[in-house]
Amino acid sequence: MKVLIADDNPNSRQLVRDILESVGYEPLLAVDGPEALRMTRESRPDLLILDVNMPGMSGFEVCSILKSDPEYSAIPVLILTALTDVENRVTGLGLGADDYLTKPFSPRELTARIDARLRNKVETDTLRKTQETLRQTFERYVSPRVVEKLLQEPDQVRLGGQLQEVTVLFCDLEGFTAYSERSSPENVLTTLNQYLAVIVSVIQSYAGTVNKFIGDGVMALYNTPLSQNDHALRAVRTALQIRESLHEFAEQLEAEQRMLINVGIHTGQAVVGNIGTPQMMEFTAIGDAVNLAARLQGLAVGGRILISEATWKLVSTNLLANPMGPQTVKNRREPVMVYEVLNTR
Repeated sequence: MKVLIADDNPNSRQLVRDILESVGYEPLLAVDGPEALRMTRESRPDLLILDVNMPGMSGFEVCSILKSDPEYSAIPVLILTALTDVENRVTGLGLGADDYLTKPFSPRELTARIDARLRNKVETDTLRKTQETLRQTFERYVSPRVVEKLLQEPDQVRLGGQLQEVTVLFCDLEGFTAYSERSSPENVLTTLNQYLAVIVSVIQSYAGTVNKFIGDGVMALYNTPLSQNDHALRAVRTALQIRESLHEFAEQLEAEQRMLINVGIHTGQAVVGNIGTPQMMEFTAIGDAVNLAARLQGLAVGGRILISEATWKLVSTNLLANPMGPQTVKNRREPVMVYEVLNTR
Protein backbone atom coordinates (compact mmCIF):
# COMPACT_ATOMS: atom_id res chain seq x y z
CA MET A 1 0.00 0.00 0.00
CA LYS A 2 1.14 3.54 -0.79
CA VAL A 3 1.61 6.07 2.03
CA LEU A 4 2.33 9.71 1.22
CA ILE A 5 4.63 11.53 3.66
CA ALA A 6 4.49 15.33 3.52
CA ASP A 7 7.11 17.08 5.66
CA ASP A 8 9.48 19.96 4.88
CA ASN A 9 12.14 18.53 7.20
CA PRO A 10 14.31 16.07 5.20
CA ASN A 11 15.42 14.19 8.31
CA SER A 12 11.81 13.65 9.41
CA ARG A 13 10.83 12.51 5.92
CA GLN A 14 13.69 10.02 5.78
CA LEU A 15 12.92 8.65 9.24
CA VAL A 16 9.27 8.00 8.46
CA ARG A 17 10.24 6.61 5.06
CA ASP A 18 12.62 4.09 6.63
CA ILE A 19 9.98 3.02 9.14
CA LEU A 20 7.38 2.47 6.44
CA GLU A 21 9.71 0.55 4.17
CA SER A 22 10.72 -1.71 7.06
CA VAL A 23 7.10 -2.90 7.47
CA GLY A 24 6.35 -3.26 3.77
CA TYR A 25 4.62 -0.01 2.81
CA GLU A 26 5.50 1.99 -0.31
CA PRO A 27 6.38 5.57 0.76
CA LEU A 28 5.80 8.62 -1.42
CA LEU A 29 7.58 11.85 -0.41
CA ALA A 30 6.34 15.46 -0.62
CA VAL A 31 8.27 18.49 0.66
CA ASP A 32 5.35 20.86 1.15
CA GLY A 33 1.56 21.21 1.11
CA PRO A 34 1.04 22.00 -2.61
CA GLU A 35 3.18 19.02 -3.63
CA ALA A 36 1.24 16.80 -1.24
CA LEU A 37 -2.01 17.82 -2.94
CA ARG A 38 -0.59 17.26 -6.42
CA MET A 39 0.82 13.85 -5.58
CA THR A 40 -2.40 12.79 -3.90
CA ARG A 41 -4.39 13.59 -7.04
CA GLU A 42 -1.84 11.89 -9.29
CA SER A 43 -0.99 8.79 -7.24
CA ARG A 44 -4.05 8.29 -4.98
CA PRO A 45 -2.16 7.00 -1.94
CA ASP A 46 -3.89 4.75 0.58
CA LEU A 47 -2.97 7.05 3.48
CA LEU A 48 -1.40 10.48 4.08
CA ILE A 49 0.99 11.49 6.85
CA LEU A 50 1.02 15.30 7.09
CA ASP A 51 3.21 17.65 9.04
CA VAL A 52 1.40 20.83 10.06
CA ASN A 53 3.95 23.63 9.54
CA MET A 54 5.03 23.41 5.89
CA PRO A 55 5.79 26.13 3.30
CA GLY A 56 3.12 27.05 0.79
CA MET A 57 0.29 25.30 2.59
CA SER A 58 -0.03 23.82 6.06
CA GLY A 59 -0.95 20.23 6.77
CA PHE A 60 -4.24 21.47 8.20
CA GLU A 61 -5.05 23.19 4.90
CA VAL A 62 -4.17 20.09 2.87
CA CYS A 63 -6.35 17.97 5.13
CA SER A 64 -9.27 20.39 4.85
CA ILE A 65 -9.09 20.49 1.04
CA LEU A 66 -8.92 16.72 0.66
CA LYS A 67 -11.64 15.97 3.18
CA SER A 68 -14.03 18.41 1.49
CA ASP A 69 -13.54 16.70 -1.87
CA PRO A 70 -15.73 13.55 -2.26
CA GLU A 71 -13.15 11.99 -4.58
CA TYR A 72 -10.42 12.01 -1.91
CA SER A 73 -12.29 12.31 1.38
CA ALA A 74 -12.08 8.57 2.08
CA ILE A 75 -8.26 8.62 2.15
CA PRO A 76 -7.16 8.47 5.82
CA VAL A 77 -5.06 11.40 7.07
CA LEU A 78 -2.66 11.12 9.99
CA ILE A 79 -1.27 14.39 11.34
CA LEU A 80 2.34 13.94 12.51
CA THR A 81 3.59 17.15 14.12
CA ALA A 82 5.61 18.73 16.88
CA LEU A 83 2.53 20.74 17.93
CA THR A 84 1.52 19.02 21.15
CA ASP A 85 -1.14 21.38 22.55
CA VAL A 86 -4.76 20.30 22.77
CA GLU A 87 -6.00 23.22 20.64
CA ASN A 88 -4.03 22.10 17.57
CA ARG A 89 -5.05 18.50 18.12
CA VAL A 90 -8.71 19.54 18.22
CA THR A 91 -8.23 21.69 15.11
CA GLY A 92 -6.69 18.83 13.12
CA LEU A 93 -9.34 16.31 14.10
CA GLY A 94 -12.04 18.89 13.50
CA LEU A 95 -10.82 19.35 9.92
CA GLY A 96 -11.33 15.65 9.28
CA ALA A 97 -7.96 14.13 10.17
CA ASP A 98 -8.36 10.48 11.14
CA ASP A 99 -5.51 10.47 13.67
CA TYR A 100 -3.05 12.85 15.36
CA LEU A 101 0.42 11.88 16.58
CA THR A 102 3.05 14.18 18.06
CA LYS A 103 6.82 14.21 17.68
CA PRO A 104 8.94 12.64 19.02
CA PHE A 105 7.07 9.38 18.42
CA SER A 106 7.58 5.66 18.77
CA PRO A 107 8.05 3.83 15.44
CA ARG A 108 5.92 0.97 16.77
CA GLU A 109 3.11 3.35 17.66
CA LEU A 110 3.26 5.01 14.24
CA THR A 111 3.07 1.71 12.37
CA ALA A 112 0.29 0.49 14.67
CA ARG A 113 -1.78 3.59 13.96
CA ILE A 114 -1.14 3.31 10.22
CA ASP A 115 -2.16 -0.35 10.27
CA ALA A 116 -5.35 0.48 12.14
CA ARG A 117 -6.33 3.28 9.76
CA LEU A 118 -5.64 1.17 6.68
CA ARG A 119 -7.66 -1.75 8.07
CA ASN A 120 -10.53 0.62 8.64
CA LYS A 121 -10.13 2.00 5.11
CA VAL A 122 -10.28 -1.50 3.61
CA GLU A 123 -13.48 -2.20 5.55
CA THR A 124 -14.96 1.16 4.53
CA ASP A 125 -14.00 0.68 0.88
CA THR A 126 -15.54 -2.80 0.90
CA LEU A 127 -18.77 -1.47 2.40
CA ARG A 128 -18.85 1.40 -0.08
CA LYS A 129 -18.29 -0.98 -2.98
CA THR A 130 -21.04 -3.26 -1.71
CA GLN A 131 -23.44 -0.36 -1.37
CA GLU A 132 -22.63 0.89 -4.87
CA THR A 133 -23.20 -2.59 -6.27
CA LEU A 134 -26.54 -2.78 -4.46
CA ARG A 135 -27.58 0.64 -5.70
CA GLN A 136 -26.62 -0.12 -9.31
CA THR A 137 -28.37 -3.49 -9.16
CA PHE A 138 -31.65 -2.53 -7.53
CA GLU A 139 -32.42 1.15 -8.00
CA ARG A 140 -34.03 0.33 -11.38
CA TYR A 141 -36.23 -2.39 -9.91
CA VAL A 142 -37.48 -1.39 -6.47
CA SER A 143 -38.75 1.69 -4.71
CA PRO A 144 -36.22 4.17 -3.25
CA ARG A 145 -37.19 3.19 0.30
CA VAL A 146 -36.27 -0.43 -0.42
CA VAL A 147 -32.91 0.66 -1.86
CA GLU A 148 -32.19 2.66 1.29
CA LYS A 149 -33.11 -0.35 3.42
CA LEU A 150 -30.68 -2.47 1.40
CA LEU A 151 -27.92 0.09 1.86
CA GLN A 152 -28.49 0.11 5.61
CA GLU A 153 -28.43 -3.69 5.85
CA PRO A 154 -26.35 -4.99 2.92
CA ASP A 155 -25.71 -8.31 4.68
CA GLN A 156 -29.32 -9.28 3.95
CA VAL A 157 -28.60 -9.49 0.24
CA ARG A 158 -26.70 -12.15 -1.65
CA LEU A 159 -26.05 -11.09 -5.21
CA GLY A 160 -24.91 -14.51 -6.31
CA GLY A 161 -27.46 -17.10 -7.43
CA GLN A 162 -29.29 -18.88 -4.64
CA LEU A 163 -32.36 -21.11 -4.46
CA GLN A 164 -35.14 -19.51 -2.47
CA GLU A 165 -38.89 -19.21 -2.25
CA VAL A 166 -40.34 -16.31 -4.19
CA THR A 167 -43.73 -15.21 -5.38
CA VAL A 168 -43.74 -14.33 -9.06
CA LEU A 169 -46.31 -12.04 -10.66
CA PHE A 170 -46.86 -11.70 -14.40
CA CYS A 171 -49.33 -9.20 -15.80
CA ASP A 172 -50.26 -8.38 -19.37
CA LEU A 173 -52.57 -5.90 -21.08
CA GLU A 174 -55.47 -7.61 -22.86
CA GLY A 175 -56.05 -6.26 -26.37
CA PHE A 176 -52.80 -4.35 -26.61
CA THR A 177 -51.66 -6.14 -29.77
CA ALA A 178 -54.90 -5.27 -31.56
CA TYR A 179 -54.65 -1.67 -30.37
CA SER A 180 -51.05 -1.38 -31.60
CA GLU A 181 -52.07 -2.59 -35.06
CA ARG A 182 -54.62 0.18 -35.56
CA SER A 183 -52.74 3.06 -33.90
CA SER A 184 -49.61 5.03 -34.72
CA PRO A 185 -46.34 3.91 -33.10
CA GLU A 186 -46.16 7.19 -31.21
CA ASN A 187 -49.62 6.74 -29.69
CA VAL A 188 -48.93 3.09 -28.89
CA LEU A 189 -45.73 3.94 -27.02
CA THR A 190 -47.31 6.81 -25.12
CA THR A 191 -50.29 4.71 -24.06
CA LEU A 192 -48.11 1.77 -23.04
CA ASN A 193 -45.83 3.93 -20.93
CA GLN A 194 -48.85 5.44 -19.18
CA TYR A 195 -50.17 1.99 -18.30
CA LEU A 196 -46.75 0.78 -17.18
CA ALA A 197 -46.29 3.82 -14.96
CA VAL A 198 -49.43 2.89 -13.03
CA ILE A 199 -48.46 -0.78 -12.81
CA VAL A 200 -44.91 -0.10 -11.62
CA SER A 201 -46.09 2.41 -9.04
CA VAL A 202 -48.41 -0.16 -7.48
CA ILE A 203 -45.79 -2.92 -7.51
CA GLN A 204 -43.28 -0.71 -5.76
CA SER A 205 -45.85 0.47 -3.22
CA TYR A 206 -46.10 -3.17 -2.06
CA ALA A 207 -42.28 -3.46 -2.02
CA GLY A 208 -42.24 -5.72 -5.06
CA THR A 209 -39.26 -5.91 -7.40
CA VAL A 210 -40.05 -4.87 -10.97
CA ASN A 211 -37.92 -7.47 -12.68
CA LYS A 212 -38.51 -6.90 -16.37
CA PHE A 213 -40.82 -5.57 -19.07
CA ILE A 214 -41.93 -8.05 -21.71
CA GLY A 215 -43.65 -6.02 -24.41
CA ASP A 216 -46.83 -4.85 -22.72
CA GLY A 217 -46.27 -7.23 -19.82
CA VAL A 218 -44.44 -6.92 -16.49
CA MET A 219 -42.73 -9.52 -14.33
CA ALA A 220 -42.43 -8.75 -10.62
CA LEU A 221 -40.82 -10.65 -7.74
CA TYR A 222 -41.63 -10.74 -4.03
CA ASN A 223 -39.50 -11.97 -1.12
CA THR A 224 -36.37 -10.68 -2.85
CA PRO A 225 -34.02 -8.86 -2.44
CA LEU A 226 -35.48 -8.35 1.06
CA SER A 227 -37.25 -11.14 2.92
CA GLN A 228 -41.03 -10.70 3.23
CA ASN A 229 -43.03 -13.05 5.42
CA ASP A 230 -46.21 -12.07 3.58
CA HIS A 231 -44.79 -12.09 0.04
CA ALA A 232 -47.65 -14.11 -1.48
CA LEU A 233 -50.26 -11.80 0.00
CA ARG A 234 -48.32 -8.73 -1.16
CA ALA A 235 -48.32 -10.07 -4.71
CA VAL A 236 -52.05 -10.77 -4.77
CA ARG A 237 -52.91 -7.44 -3.21
CA THR A 238 -50.67 -5.82 -5.81
CA ALA A 239 -52.72 -7.48 -8.54
CA LEU A 240 -56.01 -6.34 -7.03
CA GLN A 241 -54.72 -2.77 -6.65
CA ILE A 242 -53.36 -2.73 -10.22
CA ARG A 243 -56.76 -3.79 -11.53
CA GLU A 244 -58.51 -1.09 -9.53
CA SER A 245 -55.98 1.63 -10.38
CA LEU A 246 -56.05 0.83 -14.09
CA HIS A 247 -59.84 0.93 -14.10
CA GLU A 248 -59.72 4.46 -12.70
CA PHE A 249 -56.90 5.41 -15.06
CA ALA A 250 -58.68 4.05 -18.14
CA GLU A 251 -61.66 6.31 -17.54
CA GLN A 252 -59.46 9.22 -18.66
CA LEU A 253 -58.65 7.54 -21.99
CA GLU A 254 -60.44 7.15 -25.27
CA ALA A 255 -62.53 4.00 -25.59
CA GLU A 256 -60.05 2.31 -27.95
CA GLN A 257 -57.22 2.85 -25.43
CA ARG A 258 -58.99 1.13 -22.54
CA MET A 259 -57.57 -2.29 -21.77
CA LEU A 260 -57.97 -4.92 -19.07
CA ILE A 261 -55.05 -6.40 -17.14
CA ASN A 262 -54.62 -10.17 -16.81
CA VAL A 263 -52.46 -11.53 -13.99
CA GLY A 264 -50.84 -14.84 -13.10
CA ILE A 265 -49.21 -15.48 -9.71
CA HIS A 266 -47.30 -18.50 -8.35
CA THR A 267 -45.20 -19.14 -5.27
CA GLY A 268 -42.31 -21.58 -5.41
CA GLN A 269 -38.59 -22.17 -5.48
CA ALA A 270 -36.45 -20.25 -7.97
CA VAL A 271 -32.79 -19.41 -8.43
CA VAL A 272 -32.42 -15.71 -7.71
CA GLY A 273 -29.38 -13.58 -8.47
CA ASN A 274 -27.40 -11.69 -11.07
CA ILE A 275 -27.09 -13.25 -14.50
CA GLY A 276 -25.20 -11.98 -17.52
CA THR A 277 -21.64 -10.77 -17.98
CA PRO A 278 -19.45 -8.42 -15.91
CA GLN A 279 -20.31 -5.66 -18.39
CA MET A 280 -24.07 -6.30 -18.47
CA MET A 281 -25.95 -7.94 -15.61
CA GLU A 282 -29.57 -8.39 -14.67
CA PHE A 283 -31.01 -9.32 -11.30
CA THR A 284 -33.69 -11.92 -11.95
CA ALA A 285 -35.23 -15.27 -11.01
CA ILE A 286 -35.18 -18.38 -13.13
CA GLY A 287 -36.84 -21.74 -12.72
CA ASP A 288 -40.17 -23.54 -12.85
CA ALA A 289 -41.82 -21.09 -10.46
CA VAL A 290 -41.30 -18.30 -12.98
CA ASN A 291 -42.53 -20.42 -15.86
CA LEU A 292 -45.72 -21.43 -14.06
CA ALA A 293 -46.59 -17.83 -13.15
CA ALA A 294 -46.20 -16.90 -16.81
CA ARG A 295 -48.42 -19.82 -17.87
CA LEU A 296 -51.12 -18.77 -15.41
CA GLN A 297 -51.06 -15.26 -16.82
CA GLY A 298 -51.51 -16.78 -20.27
CA LEU A 299 -54.68 -18.55 -19.06
CA ALA A 300 -56.15 -15.36 -17.61
CA VAL A 301 -58.68 -13.49 -19.77
CA GLY A 302 -61.15 -10.72 -19.18
CA GLY A 303 -59.17 -9.00 -16.45
CA ARG A 304 -58.82 -12.07 -14.25
CA ILE A 305 -56.25 -12.72 -11.54
CA LEU A 306 -55.24 -16.39 -11.47
CA ILE A 307 -53.11 -17.93 -8.75
CA SER A 308 -51.66 -21.38 -8.16
CA GLU A 309 -52.61 -23.68 -5.31
CA ALA A 310 -49.24 -22.99 -3.66
CA THR A 311 -50.06 -19.29 -3.52
CA TRP A 312 -53.66 -19.93 -2.48
CA LYS A 313 -52.56 -21.90 0.58
CA LEU A 314 -50.59 -18.85 1.76
CA VAL A 315 -53.37 -16.29 1.25
CA SER A 316 -56.62 -18.22 1.71
CA THR A 317 -57.44 -16.66 5.08
CA ASN A 318 -57.18 -13.15 3.61
CA LEU A 319 -58.80 -13.48 0.20
CA LEU A 320 -61.90 -14.67 -1.59
CA ALA A 321 -61.21 -16.88 -4.60
CA ASN A 322 -63.10 -19.12 -6.98
CA PRO A 323 -61.59 -22.60 -7.53
CA MET A 324 -61.32 -23.21 -11.26
CA GLY A 325 -60.23 -26.82 -10.91
CA PRO A 326 -57.25 -28.49 -12.58
CA GLN A 327 -56.08 -26.63 -15.68
CA THR A 328 -53.76 -27.82 -18.41
CA VAL A 329 -50.84 -25.50 -18.98
CA LYS A 330 -48.15 -25.57 -21.63
CA ASN A 331 -45.08 -27.76 -21.04
CA ARG A 332 -46.46 -29.43 -17.89
CA ARG A 333 -47.50 -33.06 -17.79
CA GLU A 334 -49.94 -32.79 -14.92
CA PRO A 335 -52.84 -30.32 -14.73
CA VAL A 336 -52.41 -27.40 -12.30
CA MET A 337 -55.00 -26.42 -9.70
CA VAL A 338 -55.92 -22.80 -10.35
CA TYR A 339 -57.89 -20.22 -8.36
CA GLU A 340 -59.38 -16.96 -9.57
CA VAL A 341 -58.96 -14.18 -7.01
CA LEU A 342 -62.15 -12.24 -6.42
CA ASN A 343 -61.36 -9.82 -3.60
CA THR A 344 -59.99 -9.49 -0.09
CA ARG A 345 -62.04 -10.83 2.81
